[in-house]
Amino acid sequence: MGRLNQKDIDRAGKKRRYSDGRGLFLSINKGGSKTWVFQYRFPDASRATGYREKELSLGSIDFLSLEQARNKLGELRELVRAGIDPMVERNRGKRAVVRRTRDGTSFKEVAERLIETKAPEWDVGGKSEASWRGSLSNHVFPHIGAIDIADLDTPDIRDVLKPIWLTSPVTAQRLLPRIEQVFDYAAAEGFRTGDNPADRHKVKKLLPSTAKIHKVKKHDALPFADIPSFMADLRAETAGSAPRALELLILTATRTSEVTEAVWDEIDLADATWTIPASRMKADKEHRIPLSPAAITLLESLKVEEGNPFVFISPVKKGAGLSNMAMTVLLKRMGRKEGVTVHGFRSTFRDWVSEETSYPGEVAEMALAHSIKSKVEASYRRGDLFEKRKPLMADWAAYCDASRSGGNVVSIRATGQ
Repeated sequence: MGRLNQKDIDRAGKKRRYSDGRGLFLSINKGGSKTWVFQYRFPDASRATGYREKELSLGSIDFLSLEQARNKLGELRELVRAGIDPMVERNRGKRAVVRRTRDGTSFKEVAERLIETKAPEWDVGGKSEASWRGSLSNHVFPHIGAIDIADLDTPDIRDVLKPIWLTSPVTAQRLLPRIEQVFDYAAAEGFRTGDNPADRHKVKKLLPSTAKIHKVKKHDALPFADIPSFMADLRAETAGSAPRALELLILTATRTSEVTEAVWDEIDLADATWTIPASRMKADKEHRIPLSPAAITLLESLKVEEGNPFVFISPVKKGAGLSNMAMTVLLKRMGRKEGVTVHGFRSTFRDWVSEETSYPGEVAEMALAHSIKSKVEASYRRGDLFEKRKPLMADWAAYCDASRSGGNVVSIRATGQ
């Protein structure tokens, strides 16, 4: 019997299989229903023959015509030639449908699964998780949260970021890689294919350059000449842990969150080193800080709360760290409402290095954990100048402590020699 035609299909009534060739069969079941079946051989090393005979139902003739069945046959044979088992591929597709129905594939649903998956590896205390949830809830979910993640494209991401790209550039720049990770996660789940629509290089081509438009607001800073007297006033403050947190921030030229989120596991008092993981750094790069004797003395004096991993503990919530506003509130309590900010002490440190010492600028920049702007220079720079930063931070601590020694700072290193 040659290839089937429509009359053959209509007349077929016995319980048997009629071949159309190339592995396609019309199967007549006991009740008279007619379905298409694909019979094929697939490699199987466990068999003596080296292959396994398999068959795959393509569906009823009520829903699949002879021409459609032949077209489907061509697709399946292509899979077999490519080394893909059609039955395994179909089962995979069925499982994907189950996952899509069970888990949901909107952008918000995928993002929340990513957060739940990654939360255990983020910062102690869950502050990264809170940051992710807050930024996505405020700026992304209201716009694309309900849309199926497979239906989103690059212009959609551009439209999400556009309202805050120039007004809140730090937030926007932090948000873009987070959105990008959500799409990567969706692709890993099998819920979308193709290029990542939130690829930062593509998205940035659709938005104005913040480097050319946005001017960084400078934080008010205390003149470095006033640091010794300020430190004396600060050391007189004893209420809570905020004064000691601010003191360490000044001695190490660090940022607010780097201090308030610090945990004891990051600090090696014996080695006089504080290592902040990349996940807590603005530049996403691990930062080692040489601790001066003054910083070591300060850390050794701190109270430790059992079961609390934070270096600076909350005065109101057991097991928690210090609020990121605590040091700002402290400055106001000390009468420093204007002209001084917590972040500004980094500028104070940088001005002191430039004006009072001969330490190379690159050493000061590394102490501040600033990224190297030149891509060429960054490609050659492998170290963190840790050994050179040890005397720098010791001299800075000595300068901050000048009020205790009558205002005289005697140090060969402070002249950079």
